[in-house]
Amino acid sequence: MARVRLSVAERREDLLRAAIEQIEARGVAAVRIADVAAVLGVSNALVLYHFSTKEKLVAAAFRYAAEADLTHLGKLLGRRSPALRRLRSAVRWYAPTGQAKGWRLWIEGWAVSLRDPALREVAGDLDRRWKAAITEVIAEGVAAGEFECPDPPGTALRLTALLDGLAVQLTAYDGVSRTRAEQWVDAALAGELGLEQAALTSGR
Repeated sequence: MARVRLSVAERREDLLRAAIEQIEARGVAAVRIADVAAVLGVSNALVLYHFSTKEKLVAAAFRYAAEADLTHLGKLLGRRSPALRRLRSAVRWYAPTGQAKGWRLWIEGWAVSLRDPALREVAGDLDRRWKAAITEVIAEGVAAGEFECPDPPGTALRLTALLDGLAVQLTAYDGVSRTRAEQWVDAALAGELGLEQAALTSGR
């Protein structure tokens, strides 16, 4: 069977997905250009043709992962449904007990970004845009009279800090059960919005 010739964009996307897979499996420090090339059955030279260095490949892989997360978040928050329902869906998806993948990847990224300006920029941009999106939907809910929240940006920051911290506990330390983590997330969200926890699932 003849090999399918990929466009430059398609090849880069394949390489980025392979890099993410290898970073999650091996960690940033241990992953090599050869590991990424082997996943796709291509040469090291082809990987370097597209990204020139491992550092550029890693930074591009994290940016690709961040954009994918933000695209999905936009879909969740863009639905035609009450703000509370959209907010809870987004928080549940982003939480370490939810369907979002890649917490191991982002914990790796946070660690490396302490010394890598390129990764620090990617992680910081994801963090800012996530908080901005959550702030916006909270403000929508307040304006619609669905709940009360005197400080949407502060609420977005506190929720993010809780979710990030729980991700470390669940992924790195196994320090809390998934059920307990879900309860804490719901309790925090309800408390920030001045609601009873039952209101999060009642459809009100």
